[in-house]
Amino acid sequence: MLSTSEVKPSLLKLSDTLSVRLQKTGSGPPLLLIHTIRTQLEYFRSLAPLLARSHTVYAIDLPGHGHSPIDPGASFDEPYFRRAVIGVIEQLDLSDVTIVGESIGGALALTVAASLPQRVKRVYAINPYDYETRYGDGIRRGNWFANFIIGSLQIPVLGAINAWLENKLILGKIMGGGYHDPRKLPADLLAEFNEVAQRPGYKRIARKVLAGWRSWSNARDYYRQISAPVTLIYGDSDWSRPDERERTRSLIPASQMVTLKNTGHFSAIENPSELARTIMGT
Repeated sequence: MLSTSEVKPSLLKLSDTLSVRLQKTGSGPPLLLIHTIRTQLEYFRSLAPLLARSHTVYAIDLPGHGHSPIDPGASFDEPYFRRAVIGVIEQLDLSDVTIVGESIGGALALTVAASLPQRVKRVYAINPYDYETRYGDGIRRGNWFANFIIGSLQIPVLGAINAWLENKLILGKIMGGGYHDPRKLPADLLAEFNEVAQRPGYKRIARKVLAGWRSWSNARDYYRQISAPVTLIYGDSDWSRPDERERTRSLIPASQMVTLKNTGHFSAIENPSELARTIMGT
């Protein structure tokens, strides 16, 4: 089992139908990590120990992701995930919390900050997934294979078949489109993601997350309400385009933008040391 440290994750119950897997490491001011689409808290296995040197780090599996329980009746759109993250912060009674999120986690870091101004101290939104103009838009920008496979998932019957046929090879090719250097996707981490995908109901939920694509663009409606300082961190090879990045920055009152060189969408895996330096140095 992969983990960010020797501390084993536990299950945090938020309601009768909602629980999330949680790992706590380090000591100091609270910092919450929110992973990307289609991954889990092990995504931060290299970044979390660096941040835990000066913070109490809480890493979670978003609902339906990783080893968090799956509620088949849930919407799995941005508002649903946002409510879950708010529930985590309130259940743990975190105050002056720093939120670090990547991809959908970056968008959630921003909408949660807008919703909990009294609890959120600072936000680091990494490659925030808020530019969707079609089903699976971001992921489909990675390479032609990702465009073909992800695009097919929205088609009735064919989408269910292609999702069922997904294996480690297919998943690796799709995720590789999110790296500046696809060779930096660790084989053991890919194996973990693939193993998790075999859970009953997981692939159906993965399609449901993609079906909520409009909600991630709608997330921008909340950005002007953010009062906490925000650092937007983009990989120079991220799926987002320069004009989309600037649009996001312009919507957030107290924001600055940083670009990491030779880095794609999955920066916490591809460039964790530089990412940690950026977070701890701002």
